[in-house]
Amino acid sequence: MKEKILIIEDDPKISRLIEIELKFEGYEVSFAYDGKEGLNSAKYNSYDLIILDLMLPKMNGIEVCKRIREFSEVPIIMLTAKDEISDKVVGLDYGADDYMTKPFSNEELIARIKALIRRTKKRNNQEEFVYEDLKINYSTYEVFRGETLISLSKREFELLDYLVLNKGIVLSRDKILENVWGFEYIGNDNILDLYIKYLRDKIDKPYERKFIQTVRGLGFIFK
Repeated sequence: MKEKILIIEDDPKISRLIEIELKFEGYEVSFAYDGKEGLNSAKYNSYDLIILDLMLPKMNGIEVCKRIREFSEVPIIMLTAKDEISDKVVGLDYGADDYMTKPFSNEELIARIKALIRRTKKRNNQEEFVYEDLKINYSTYEVFRGETLISLSKREFELLDYLVLNKGIVLSRDKILENVWGFEYIGNDNILDLYIKYLRDKIDKPYERKFIQTVRGLGFIFK
């Protein structure tokens, strides 16, 4: 069965170029040309991934992403013509899994799509991770330390997930960026420091036992 991808993009030329590549790779493609249409399509249909433009008529991409996350955990790649780090962080905080800045190569887009779908399928086959007093529930996207529920954004959850899946292994900055932010991530890697801080403030700071450690000159490790 073909995997289904929804493109929410108001520029028909961009949509058409993406469609050609996706169909060549064997995906089934649907379209929406404004935010409201895209939200309704995501709500009443089943997709394996959504490509979502940031600047849309009727409802912007941030709001569409936020509302989709109220009923679905479908992977979302956000497209933006803006290169400001704040726009990217906002999009990720509202539930986008990855972002790409226009113009982008179709080869990189396809690689990120494949990585996201593969990662989502892998997670769906695992119900729970438990280590000492930390518990991650993959069916509800809930994280606990002891009996305390910890609220994480989508990106914080993805980062924690990647760290715990590689428990005891030192992960380089480039490897984390590639696997959590997307294939061959190109951008300011200060975003990783920002999200490590967010995660530590929630997962480690209030507790005596610290899980996320820095290995100077090499990267980070969960141990």
